[in-house]
Amino acid sequence: MPYKEREIEKKYFSIGEVASQFGVAASLIRYWESEFDMLRPRKDKKGNRRYTKDDIQKLRYIYHLVKEKGYTLQGAQEVIKSGKEEGFDKVAAVQNLQELKDFLIKIRDGFNKQTGE
Repeated sequence: MPYKEREIEKKYFSIGEVASQFGVAASLIRYWESEFDMLRPRKDKKGNRRYTKDDIQKLRYIYHLVKEKGYTLQGAQEVIKSGKEEGFDKVAAVQNLQELKDFLIKIRDGFNKQTGE
């Protein structure tokens, strides 16, 4: 069996990479940082933001509330503070399931190539 290298997993993402993941402008993400206390990415020596996967999960939750559910920023802040909606866990679970689905499709497609189907 041939040696297969593991994929290198990134620990930090730039604001441009994160913005492209969500299909929004980088300025919107910077604005959300000023509005939501839970969102505080690290900055390097140059002052560039470095987002971790945890930061991206928080952004995904904010994006879900504001863009998908239609909350105003103030409404989204209240939902986050009150904890009324445990959507953060739900959004994370949906993302994990999507990643699992993509992985299984990749395995299936690789198997189909080997068997010639």
